[in-house]
Amino acid sequence: MGLEINYIAGQTKLDEEELEGLKIPSISTRGELDEFEQLNIEKAIEWTLRLKIKPDRLFTEQFIMDLHRKMYGDVWKWAGSFRKSEKNIGIKSYLIGIELKQLLDDALYWYEKKTFSNEEIAIRFKHRIVSIHCFPNGNGRHSRLIADLIMIKLFNNTYFTWGNSNLVKADEVRENYIKALREADNQNFTPLIVFAKS
Repeated sequence: MGLEINYIAGQTKLDEEELEGLKIPSISTRGELDEFEQLNIEKAIEWTLRLKIKPDRLFTEQFIMDLHRKMYGDVWKWAGSFRKSEKNIGIKSYLIGIELKQLLDDALYWYEKKTFSNEEIAIRFKHRIVSIHCFPNGNGRHSRLIADLIMIKLFNNTYFTWGNSNLVKADEVRENYIKALREADNQNFTPLIVFAKS
């Protein structure tokens, strides 16, 4: 019996090859997958709590990949590796490295020059990395954790609350999140900042 995933609005579908990367063959439902991924993410969060990290490490391709691997490596063989397939969101897969490098350079500049408020730096980074869509799965959760790390590790601030939800269920909170992301697509970051703090 294979894994059956019922996708909700805004979730990226995995192709057959990506689905074959599941490390736990007993998982057969979306609910089970979400549960195992959440356990893995909680381990990654514990790892981040011990980190002393500076901008010149956080804003690197290696850290972006390492964090994804920590978040999903117990569940997916391809965790921490850039996607090779095209998705309904994100840039062409062969451009990921180039676009990510540009984002990382921009973010370091924003941080050093105080171009935006602390919250806006974190949210702009979150929005842009999820728009690049580096990985086959988990990009939204990965981007939110990075935004939290920017707030906590770089600005000694509190993490965002993200509507007090993990945003994996199709509900009103997720709908509000998607609306705020669409506003950010139009360079209006205020609704996404407000949502992140809700």
